[in-house]
Amino acid sequence: MTEFKQRQTVGNASESVLEFDGQQYLDGRASDPREFGWMRGAPPPPDKRVTFENETVWTFPQLRWSLSHMRELRPTVQVWRGRGGPSQLECSNRSTEIDGLTFVDMDDRTNRFEEALFDTYTDGILVLHRGRIIYERYFGALAPHVQHSCQSITKSYAGTLAAALVHEGILDDRKTISQFVPELRGTGWEDATLRQVMDMQTNVAFTEDYTSVDKSYRCEYLRTIRKEGAHGKFVYKGVDTNVMAWVMSRATGRSFAQLLEERLWLPLGCEEDAYVEIDPTNGMPRAHSGLNVTLRDLARFGELMRCEGSCNGKQLVPASVVYDLQDLDHPAKPDLPFGYTYRSQWWVSHDELDAIEGRGLYGQNLYIAPKAEMVIARFGSHPACDHIDRIRRPQMQALGRMLRA
Repeated sequence: MTEFKQRQTVGNASESVLEFDGQQYLDGRASDPREFGWMRGAPPPPDKRVTFENETVWTFPQLRWSLSHMRELRPTVQVWRGRGGPSQLECSNRSTEIDGLTFVDMDDRTNRFEEALFDTYTDGILVLHRGRIIYERYFGALAPHVQHSCQSITKSYAGTLAAALVHEGILDDRKTISQFVPELRGTGWEDATLRQVMDMQTNVAFTEDYTSVDKSYRCEYLRTIRKEGAHGKFVYKGVDTNVMAWVMSRATGRSFAQLLEERLWLPLGCEEDAYVEIDPTNGMPRAHSGLNVTLRDLARFGELMRCEGSCNGKQLVPASVVYDLQDLDHPAKPDLPFGYTYRSQWWVSHDELDAIEGRGLYGQNLYIAPKAEMVIARFGSHPACDHIDRIRRPQMQALGRMLRA
């Protein structure tokens, strides 16, 4: 493990620095975007601008600002919450108890819950226990009314919609992609089944590369991707999610944003609108990473899944969709760290809490733990997020154990 914490003195101030893979970064406190003045001014000074044109959107520490401001940086489409009031989330504050919770991380270091939030570059975290808010914190650029990028948690929203459409008979996951979208004949997906796409078991000539220009949601680009071998083995790639979203839209006549609005945002009683980043050339969604939501509305979705698709007495998602995620009898079991499996665009932990997770780049996480009756919604802006689970995973499990006791 290459992470460690050290102190550097800069002028009269003491700054905390974390090191990952030989590179140093200001820690969660020192990199607070409010202290840097990103995009302030009319116009902002050149050294304070965060744009795709100057290639600073994904650069640290600018990243800590940009993930809460994607609507200002990319074209988006609204996911409307409707005219009614939001569904109520009752509160039972246990912040003092949770902040003081100690746990041992994967490097045998003892951590306090609150301090670990800074060491994992947390932008916001909300914990529900039995549907009540017991912990809610915001840092940096995030606030209760501000939408934050979900990154790949977007995939779990999309996978849930697709699985529901399969349950309802609108989609048949045994059919091939070319039966739904003829434009993908001759591509790597021509003979892949919808189920293989939903579970990322296609073998196509695409490598997930977060440093390159993202073209994985563009229809024209998808039509250029060819098959590399037999389908059936798990390989993580966002192109499968965008193909899946294309299938959903073609079968229903509704866009990804409209499906989110009609099937989740309106009936869930979400507190704020969401928005989805889109292709400026044709309006197609970034279904693999483009959803932006508030922390409370992310938690509402997690609670819906914890309650087996039921909300306020209404079945919004078929319970069978949730049961299917935990089924260990699926034929393909990917060899993933920590014993995870992957089903319908969800990460299934099979841990002591039976948790399922939506996981996204830079530290986005929706952790749903039925055995602890707990949901943790978390946004982050971690500059080296491959390291985050060494702290975050034992942190969440420790909280679950506390709530079960």
